[in-house]
Parts: sequence; structure tokens; C-alpha cells
Amino acid sequence: MASLIVLKRRIKTAQNVSKTTRAMQMISASKLKRAQEAALTARPYVEKLTEISTAIAQRVDEKSKHEYMKTLTDTDEKLMIVVSPDKGLCGGLNTNLARELLNFSKDNKKTSYITVGKKANGFTNMLGGNVIASFEIGTTIPPYDMVYPVMKLIDDHFLNKKVSEVHILYSEFNNVFSQTPTIKRILPAKFEATENTKETDMLFEPSAKELLPGLIRNYLELSVYQSFLENYLSEQGARMLAMQNATNNAKDIIEELKLLYNKSRQEKITNELLDISGGMFANA
Repeated sequence: MASLIVLKRRIKTAQNVSKTTRAMQMISASKLKRAQEAALTARPYVEKLTEISTAIAQRVDEKSKHEYMKTLTDTDEKLMIVVSPDKGLCGGLNTNLARELLNFSKDNKKTSYITVGKKANGFTNMLGGNVIASFEIGTTIPPYDMVYPVMKLIDDHFLNKKVSEVHILYSEFNNVFSQTPTIKRILPAKFEATENTKETDMLFEPSAKELLPGLIRNYLELSVYQSFLENYLSEQGARMLAMQNATNNAKDIIEELKLLYNKSRQEKITNELLDISGGMFANA
């Protein structure tokens, strides 16, 4: 049985770990609320913009389609934007992203990468992929300015016909207990008509042909930004749950160690009493 001094040290260590994980849980809970407001507020705007873009795209003929909408056949190269947290300690979120990226890379050997988040850079380096650029996601809600350098790289590769498709990998937030790694193709942009976007008698000023480029550009920027928000929200939810589980586990360990400490202490006292009693009987 471990000595009392060793057990005391283990109990103290477990208590320190419990305090740390509890603090991290509270920080993530605080960030989660703000991130949830930002991500969920942006969702309806992205959906409405998609609906409007789809409605206008239906009124443009094939010759007037924007470059973003054209399917390229000159190359089979692809561009993947990988979005991840900068840090770990968020359960299986990073592992699930890495698994999804690995599955994608098996079927798409000719892929270049843009990483957003330090962990994403680690994933792509392990795959030996061609990383064009790397960005940090940060520990606060991603600002909209992060979209511009990424979009510049997308334009450079897609509009110059270096790649035929652009995909983005991120964690989609379902709830605190569930975050789904999602791969979304953003280029070439496909706008399929739905019940809400059927052609109706509408007037456009300026014309649909003139409106479409600006709308598609805005649509792409918001799609990329929404993925940043979703991933940041997923990170906070996963970390809060992971730290809560870690805190509970630390408390269980503390209780077990305290029980073992008390047993060891009682055993030591009993042995000392037996030694004293034995000495008294020997001297009698």
C-alpha cells in the first residue's frame, strides 16, 4: 500500500487538476454563449442570401454565368480549406476532423490545402499535403476580416483555373454533445431551384446579370465565414463538455484516494497500537 505522503501528494495533484479543468470549463461556457449568438444569428442571413442568389441564378443564361459557377475540365486539382481549433483539450473534435480529412485525401490525391487553425496545419503536414497558406483561428470569435485573405487565395486558384473545385472542412455545431465534421463544396457554385426559389414575376434593378457577380461573391464570403463561426462554436461546446468530464473524473479519483488514505492511516494507527500493546505485555 502506498505511503501516506505519496497519497497526500496524489490527492493534492488531483485537486489542482480539478481546479484547472473546472476553470477551463467555465471559460468555455462563457465563450460558448457568445459564439452561439454569433453563429445562430448569421445562419438565417446565409440561408436568405442563398435563396436570393438561387432565384437570380435561374434567370441568367449559360453564356452569362459567372466564372464562379462554371465547371472546369482543364484540371483535376482540388483546393481544400481545413478549419480547426488552435488548441486541443476539446474531446474528439480534432480527431474527427483529421479522420474526415484522411478519408477525403484517399479519394483526392491531387489536393492543395489552406489551413485555418494550428491543428489543421498539423493534420495536413502528417498527410504530406501541399499547404498553400496557414492562418490561426484565435481564441476569440473570428472577425470577418479573416475571410479576405482566404478569398484572395481562392480567387487566385479557381479563377486562374489552377483547381477545378474548392471544398471546406469544418465542424458543424449540432448541440453541446454533438459536432459533425462536414465537407462542403463551395466552388463551382451550384444553385438548384427549390419551392422557395421558383421563378416568379420579379423586376431587378439593375439586371439579374449585373446583380449576380456581387451576390455570389457575398455568398461565398459568408459561407466561408459561417464555417469559421460554426467551427469556433463547436470547439467551445466540445471543450466545455470535455473539461466537465475531466473535472468529474478528477473528483472521483480524489474520493478514491481519500478513502485509500484513510484506510492507510487507520492501518498505521492500528499497527502502532498493536506495537504498544505488545510491548506492555512483554514488559508485564
